[in-house]
Amino acid sequence: MHRLIKRCSELELDEFYVELSELINERKKHVSEYINSEERLKKIFNELPSGTVPSSVDLNSDWIRIGIKKDLNTNQYEQLDRSLRDLHPWRKGPFDIFGIKVDTEWASYMKWNRVKDHIEPLAGKRILDIGSSSGYYMFKMVEQSPEMVLGIEPYLQFYFQYLVLQHFIQASDIFCIPAKLEEMPVLEKYFDTIFCMGILYHRKSPIDTLKQIHDNMRKGGELVLETLVIEGESETALFPQNRYAKMGNVYFIPTVRCLTYWLERAGFGNIRCIDTSPTTLKEQRKTEWIKTESLADFLDPDDPGKTVEGYPAPIRSVLLANVK
Repeated sequence: MHRLIKRCSELELDEFYVELSELINERKKHVSEYINSEERLKKIFNELPSGTVPSSVDLNSDWIRIGIKKDLNTNQYEQLDRSLRDLHPWRKGPFDIFGIKVDTEWASYMKWNRVKDHIEPLAGKRILDIGSSSGYYMFKMVEQSPEMVLGIEPYLQFYFQYLVLQHFIQASDIFCIPAKLEEMPVLEKYFDTIFCMGILYHRKSPIDTLKQIHDNMRKGGELVLETLVIEGESETALFPQNRYAKMGNVYFIPTVRCLTYWLERAGFGNIRCIDTSPTTLKEQRKTEWIKTESLADFLDPDDPGKTVEGYPAPIRSVLLANVK
């Protein structure tokens, strides 16, 4: 975290860091599960084999590649493999880490490739990635030389995955904090670009979330929003009775038109949908690195066009919008 402290000072974010640190520490005091999980994950991180310096790092290919197998001796390789497997489930990726192929649940390059040629250039930008997971998308941004990329990831498992990757990659001006969006102090008119991908349908009040995002962005700043949608031309949203695709934390799944209206009410303009694609078994599937159910288990075995609950199978849209 010392890198973030230094960068916060350089970017005049000292008050932000202090307030955020207090919030995180307060959460730790009252959640024993958080404390126990953090200690376990710290132990995994601290047991990473020493002397593991990658001979090369490739952030531009679909698989982020860190070093090669020959960079490690047998003991180092086996220890690293154990540590990486202890950090499962690996949701976002994939990664090739010293020859260990971490084939994540999501082939995240498919989503990135849908987005990257449509967004504004990221060079010199201040960027926020909400729900950054292992940091896959943040590392993909590095090649464009942003001024700063900040990820927020409340799940410690994914936050420590980022720490492990950053330990080897050492990407400058890329940071992540284990916090929730609602814990973030408002950095009024600060960020140039905010990525909110795979998050909005988990929010009980999506317009409030979009308004919070809006208030953190400079005028003209760009929001990259990817979320579940339902087909149709009306301004309606699906509200699942209990679960959607076995997820109990899915609340509103709008049509693209409905989502556009939400964005307008939150203060965005120049709204355009750049992609709508069904989620396929090529993009989301069970691998040895997650050990849980995945998309195939969430769909009706007799009709893959529906979820097990009978709702339309997952379709996702990417919308871009600018702060008025």
